Amino acid sequence: MEGCEIKDRRFARYLLGNASLEELASGFRWVEGPVWFGDADCLLFQDLPRNRTLRWMEHSGVTEFRSPSNYANGQTRDRQGRLIACAHGGRCIYRTEYDGSVTTLVTHHAGKRLNSPNDVVVKSDGTVWFTDPVYGISNDYEGRKQKSEQPPALYRYDPELDEIRVMAGDFDGPNGLAFSPDERRLYVAETGDQSQAQPRQYILVFDVSEDGRRLRGGAEFHKVEPGYCDGLRVDEDGNLWSSAGDGVHCIDAHGNLLGKILVPQTVANVAFGGCCKNRLFIAASHAVYAIYLNCRGVQWP
Repeated sequence: MEGCEIKDRRFARYLLGNASLEELASGFRWVEGPVWFGDADCLLFQDLPRNRTLRWMEHSGVTEFRSPSNYANGQTRDRQGRLIACAHGGRCIYRTEYDGSVTTLVTHHAGKRLNSPNDVVVKSDGTVWFTDPVYGISNDYEGRKQKSEQPPALYRYDPELDEIRVMAGDFDGPNGLAFSPDERRLYVAETGDQSQAQPRQYILVFDVSEDGRRLRGGAEFHKVEPGYCDGLRVDEDGNLWSSAGDGVHCIDAHGNLLGKILVPQTVANVAFGGCCKNRLFIAASHAVYAIYLNCRGVQWP
């Protein structure tokens, strides 16, 4: 299929011969945080340096959802369908309520401010898991340059108990994250310290305890080349769909590269959506793309 690279014959089953990559919208500075709202039939995404959240709909194109967005980056939905977003500007995680009002969920850990929450997922028990690198406070382009008060880390926040805890801390730049379909594994992108000549850049995998309160492992799972993994999602078969320098890479549950969807711009993040959740939306540099696949994303969120 044109626009794809098959590295393993298993990848061919996920491709549809007459479904090609589509450019949905362009003209943005840097696109991030795609999330699908099936009940509203729309995709929300960030034009991050312009400090705004945008909405795309099939029949009406792009409109503004929120501006300013507090330099929101990664976002997802909780188990009640509400929007959960990471905000560089507020150094926080916030939630959009049903009436459109905004509730700030967490800003501090151990009495110190978070850095700049980057990406987020919600587990089936309602807990909010997010990464907190320093990217959004290291310059004035995707936030505001500020002092870091604690090391980069991966956090778990329980909104019922208002409890936040560090789940893993051996990171230079934790970024995208996703649970396996059974939630027994957690994949986390390490995109490294960008000031270093050769930053650590690979996907890590952790085992999740039965009670969901502890992680084990943290071994290197896969190294994306060219570029690195920024954001990722998982399909129902347990494959990872990772951003990369040349497009989107499909990686099986054992860390093997199955194939690539080639994209003309650097990909930041992806999200499954559409009525059957078989449409992969791709946030890539200055544009949003999509492609229909013969697989579905994990059904919730």
